[in-house]
Amino acid sequence: MNLFRKILYPFAILYGFITGIRNFLFDKGILKSYSFELPVIVVGNLSVGGTGKTPQIEYLIRLLSERFSLATLSRGYKRKSEGFILANANATAATLGDEPFQFFQKFPSIQVAVDADRKNGIEQLLVQDKKPEVILLDDAFQHRKVKAGFYILLTAYDDLFVEDYILPTGNLRESRSGAQRADIIVVTKCPETLSGIEQTQIKQSIKAYSNAPVYFSTIAFDDQVHSNAKAILVSEIQQSSCVLVAGIAKPDSFFDYLKNEQSVCLTYPDHHHFTENDILHIQQQAGEKKIVTTEKDYVRLKDSDLKDQLYYLPIRTSFINDSDQFDAAIVNYLRQ
Repeated sequence: MNLFRKILYPFAILYGFITGIRNFLFDKGILKSYSFELPVIVVGNLSVGGTGKTPQIEYLIRLLSERFSLATLSRGYKRKSEGFILANANATAATLGDEPFQFFQKFPSIQVAVDADRKNGIEQLLVQDKKPEVILLDDAFQHRKVKAGFYILLTAYDDLFVEDYILPTGNLRESRSGAQRADIIVVTKCPETLSGIEQTQIKQSIKAYSNAPVYFSTIAFDDQVHSNAKAILVSEIQQSSCVLVAGIAKPDSFFDYLKNEQSVCLTYPDHHHFTENDILHIQQQAGEKKIVTTEKDYVRLKDSDLKDQLYYLPIRTSFINDSDQFDAAIVNYLRQ
């Protein structure tokens, strides 16, 4: 923790007090939460960004979409639109936000909607001709206005909530005790070689705040990068001179997987809207070289002047162990 964040500790106490009062009012029913008859699953975190919500949502889509009529509902962070929008043929990353647009393009069989007011968003989905049987709420752990049926809390291996502090001293949106609302906790972005001993140690540290079962996942990178026309082996990218572009939280693993001594790595803020000057700068850095970006950034860059030399690297959530137990917990909730 740097000195500046330590200086801000009094503000963290104030912020923690405010969020604590808010949670208390919801817990006691003074502030109203709304429940719905259909199953609603929340994927979220206690901290600000970088825990792998998007690949976790995609994991659930793959798990459930063949058995249930499924919808995702997101806030649509940094989109250039307002209110409820249900994705259709006219949807873009600008109207939906990058992550929902990614869901829409990858999973055409599901409904993808955005609304900052999740209660209204659910109500709007339920009056559609194709009413969903299950709704996945993306990044809604603090959205207490909706009382979901099942909560999945994510915490990154290298930034565990049990070792973090409330904003602005740390990155927590609320107190660590918020983990009590979780039905399942997933420690994400773990090394593939994470030992059983370390897993037990992490579980013990989390148990001080929640009795929810704890699972461990890692990010599995594809062995190919893809464009709108073809795919190239990652090994070729790792051995050539390329420009790597990332506008995501905590992009180190993306860069580390692809880069070599010749690579140029360009970093932008999470959910960054690439301007004409950004595009020009990337072009200048790349020349005739290939440009490889994240899947989330690709949906914002694929129609730009970079498109003829642009590739993206797909990722997936992969559980280190006990994936069958995780899957069964989700399916059993939906069968109840």
